[in-house]
Amino acid sequence: MRVIVIIPAAGLGTRMSAAPGGNKSKSKQFFELQGTPILVHTLRKFAQCDAVSEIVVALRKNETPAFQQQIERENFRKPLRIVEGGEHRQNSVANAIATIEAADDDIILVHDAVRPFVDQETIVNVIEAVKKYEAAIAGVPAIDTVKQVERTADGAVVIATAPRERMVLAQTPQGFRFGLLKKAFDEATADGFMGTDEASLIERSGGAVHVVMGSPRNMKITTPADLELAEFFLTLENREPSLSG
Repeated sequence: MRVIVIIPAAGLGTRMSAAPGGNKSKSKQFFELQGTPILVHTLRKFAQCDAVSEIVVALRKNETPAFQQQIERENFRKPLRIVEGGEHRQNSVANAIATIEAADDDIILVHDAVRPFVDQETIVNVIEAVKKYEAAIAGVPAIDTVKQVERTADGAVVIATAPRERMVLAQTPQGFRFGLLKKAFDEATADGFMGTDEASLIERSGGAVHVVMGSPRNMKITTPADLELAEFFLTLENREPSLSG
């Protein structure tokens, strides 16, 4: 059984580039943390995981040549391929799936390019949950009260309060048996359905998606403020081996 990781990294990151001082020519996954692109930090986490067999990165065509050079400098220990990304995340993942030769029971992990602080425990726990349940995601319990609203011309109006104990905030990696994921993608493509994440396609296809505990540190970097927190997390991460040694 193989574990193949897909990293959709073709997004523009409009919230990051539109912020004051943002670089509109650079995608958010190529913003740097301590001199290294966020995407490279993310890839390192999966390259370090013994269970992972291969990594596939979906990139914008014009960003591929420069990143290919970055990969060669990194000398990752895992086979790593680049495929052309699509306009939306779902298109990018579909493009990656189309290039993968896998058995139905092989495992596909899909992970956000801008979640560089995923830990090995979370990766392994998602893999183990997929072995048992066929589909699993990392997630954390909702802490804040969640309100359902209706959008009006005057703003948002609360129409319901969601039971917080039944809510989780989805993270990545999201993991699935290859056969199950491909079926869900094929059905979504045939129906012209665009989901918010891979788990939503599995849910739509009738599959059950299990949740394993993620981590508050497994943040998604989308704004300049997130970059500041990420720099702090990276400093802590770099110190932890020496602190525990």
